[in-house]
Order: sequence, then structure tokens, then C-alpha cells
Amino acid sequence: MWELFPHDADVGVRGFGTTPADAFEQAALALTAAVTDEPVEARTSVEVECRAPALDLLLVEWLNAVIYEMAVRRMLFSRFEVRIDGDLLNGTLWGEPVDVLRHAPAAEPKGATYGELQVEQAADGSWSAACIVDV
Repeated sequence: MWELFPHDADVGVRGFGTTPADAFEQAALALTAAVTDEPVEARTSVEVECRAPALDLLLVEWLNAVIYEMAVRRMLFSRFEVRIDGDLLNGTLWGEPVDVLRHAPAAEPKGATYGELQVEQAADGSWSAACIVDV
């Protein structure tokens, strides 16, 4: 489960899950939803790795890795797998090249920021991961 939330000229992304990794995956899905409402096929996989000394900082690194791969590969992603071990995140992204006519991209994410950055566990044990993305 994920959601977008408004923030001036930017967009907030928030993911929810049973673990931090699940919440990070859902935040990445929210990022894709900020770009397009159209379906994205999971045809090609891309591996990423990032590190940060804290879980909230790791979210920013993760989303920036996804944004980087979107930009350099000119792809959109619809499936994510995250593995977190301490300060190291290994992720797999699945997606396809952007088809401007079919995907009709509404925004181009430039970078995840520290704005409204929050990774936390709720009383019921579930996790949420959120931040503002510059578009």
C-alpha cells in the first residue's frame, strides 16, 4: 500500500508495509505513480545497491537510486524487491522503457529530499516510509 501527498510544487511519497523493506518497495511504487497512471510492464530487471548510516537516510538513497535508473535508462518501474541488511540496501527494479504516448509521463522526478523524511514503526508493528520528491 502506498500514497502520494501534496507538497507545494513537489510530491510526497509514502509506502506502508510489514517491514521497512516492504515500506521502501511501496514508496518506490508511489514514485512511479507520481510519473504515470498507466500500467508499466515488469520486463527488464535492474540491480541497485546503496548505503546509509540510518534507515531514514537509506530511504532517500533508495529513492534516489530508483530516480537515477529512471533517468539514465529512460525506464519506468512497476515492481521492486528490497533487501536491507544493516546500513546496506540491495534492490531489484523491474520495468520497461518509457513510451511517451502510452505512459504519458506527468512529471520527471529529480531527487528524493530530506523534506518530511520519516521511517517509523507504528504501534501495530507495521512500517511507513515517506519523503518529499523534487519534481
